[in-house]
Amino acid sequence: MVSERDTTVHDPTGSEVGSAAGQGEAVGQQEAAERAQEVLRQHDTASRYRTNLGWWAWVVAPLAIALTVFQLYTALYGARPTLVQGAIHVGAAMGLVFLLYPAKATLSGRRGVPWYDVVLALAALAANLYIVVDYTRLVGTEVRILGYTDTDHIVAVLGVVLILEGTRRCVGLPIVIIAGAAILYGIFGEHMPIFSHGGYSWDSFATETFFTSRSVFGTPIQVSSTFIFLFLLFGVLLVRTNIGSFFNDLAYRATGRYSGGPAKAAVVASAAQGMVSGSSVANTVASGSFTIPMMKRAGFKPTFAAATEASASTGGQLMPPVMGAAAFIMAEYTGVPYSEIIILALVPALLYFTGLFMGIHFEAKRRGIVGAPVSELPPLRSLAVRMDLLLPLVVIVGLLLSGRTPANAALWGIVTAFALSFLRSSTRLSWWGVVQLLEAGARVALPVIAACATAGIVAGTVTATGLGGKLAGGILDLAFGHFPLVLVFTMLACLVLGMGLPTTANYVVTATIAAPILLNEFDVPIIAAHLFVFYFGILADITPPVCLAAYAGSGIAQANPLKSGVTALRIAIVGFIIPFIFVVEPALLLQDTNVVELIPVVLTALLGMLAISSGLTGYLVRPARPIERLLLVGAGIALVYPALVSAVPAVLLVAGIAIVQYRTREGATTRR
Repeated sequence: MVSERDTTVHDPTGSEVGSAAGQGEAVGQQEAAERAQEVLRQHDTASRYRTNLGWWAWVVAPLAIALTVFQLYTALYGARPTLVQGAIHVGAAMGLVFLLYPAKATLSGRRGVPWYDVVLALAALAANLYIVVDYTRLVGTEVRILGYTDTDHIVAVLGVVLILEGTRRCVGLPIVIIAGAAILYGIFGEHMPIFSHGGYSWDSFATETFFTSRSVFGTPIQVSSTFIFLFLLFGVLLVRTNIGSFFNDLAYRATGRYSGGPAKAAVVASAAQGMVSGSSVANTVASGSFTIPMMKRAGFKPTFAAATEASASTGGQLMPPVMGAAAFIMAEYTGVPYSEIIILALVPALLYFTGLFMGIHFEAKRRGIVGAPVSELPPLRSLAVRMDLLLPLVVIVGLLLSGRTPANAALWGIVTAFALSFLRSSTRLSWWGVVQLLEAGARVALPVIAACATAGIVAGTVTATGLGGKLAGGILDLAFGHFPLVLVFTMLACLVLGMGLPTTANYVVTATIAAPILLNEFDVPIIAAHLFVFYFGILADITPPVCLAAYAGSGIAQANPLKSGVTALRIAIVGFIIPFIFVVEPALLLQDTNVVELIPVVLTALLGMLAISSGLTGYLVRPARPIERLLLVGAGIALVYPALVSAVPAVLLVAGIAIVQYRTREGATTRR
């Protein structure tokens, strides 16, 4: 059975070594993988599952495989009714959570599953199957006329409580606290000193939460049970067939020979994997177990190596075509087809990673770190014969752009990758490997399912009680109605929530509370408002003091965690600027624009990012003096704000500093 995530490290050069060296490398890789797993369990609640199930593995595996097969079946033949699809999805997931995740992380090494967790697993399955079995009555006229029965109330309360406990175990306490506060607000709203409402009885609140499609089984779970699960399975398939390692090799070949090449390769590879995995921390550890040692060997400081990996892995969720999991929910909330979202989000995502490249380039120049010799890069011939491994992503993008549903695109992406895996021995799965793949697909999805279910409780409460509008009014009053201050307060709210919530749950909450402020009060385009909260919810993973992705990277790099977080913030600073640009200038999101209008916006943004990156790093053409750094950062800020009156002087200032630095560098060279 599958007991651990795959953190296998692959050699990017494709070269063969002698048996003794190979054994030594294998031992080193094993040690790195074990350390990576330890770091993952330390910083990622989702990884603190039981490692010694004993014979219970023969119970967990069939249940997990059944969930995966159900998802594939409904993707092929159509989803069941909303409540039925969601109940099977959540019920199987919660049953697995109680069998896999102990009540305390310290108990994860104990053998077997205690009896009380077996009882909780059965209760979670039973509560959700109650919906499946009695679906016709629960949505029929009998309930609307006579109301719910006492048994319905008991099942609903039990279902909600078990979802909260399951989420605490595999996602963490912060989201449960927020959901608990939402429940208390829903029930005792009439007693609240501020933002009061009529309130609900516990029975009516529980049944509204558990037996309708407006809360637990609302949009997040509806998307999770159709789209998200399949894309997570696609990501697992890429890892287990080693197709994903081809992306690493391709990235290393493309960037490895340039200044800071290993770090630039890490950015490309981690972005490709991060957009599929949807977890900043997990991807930081999985990719970082290979990329961070590579960057350290090239000459980068451990803190910079950890920060680079964390920034790239976190930003992977911003990169189309997959964008983690929350973007699928965004399509449902905004009404903008997912095939359009991936196009609209492309320019900001490319700017984000261009900013990372700039930061890495200037750091490499400052430290004199050159690229790797061509002889150490993956051979072009080796890459050429494996170019077919790009086909699964091509299929997904092509189908999405042709108008197919994300579920259909993901399904055919899975089929394509699975078929390709049999063409070569290095990617081929055995029959037992296929069984393990099906089990791993369900395991990886558990934290996402739990987070979506609990986030649905929060979103449902906010909608039912009108809390969203009341909070929006509070933020407007606090900002005195000034748009820039509203943006800053909205950013801070997203960052604070993101420090304790996974990306999907954070987006659900902020899209319910914060995005409507920008939409209703300031006429910000709907996609710009939702991408604004989406960006900052993701960037919370590299925002000190609770920068989980940077902490995870520092564990691999053996670096100071807080310094890694501060460095990640510096490297990815453009990511905190880009959302302000596309809210003020929606042309960056291809809204009501054309190429002629888009080009100057992109060019000034790029030049501004270059100035800010060089100023923060302390290098442009040569090491920058303090006054030059200050001027570069100031000019960069002026450039990223799309206004001609500030852009022209800023361009002249950056050009002037570059010329002065070039001339003084040449003079110093002549004197030597």
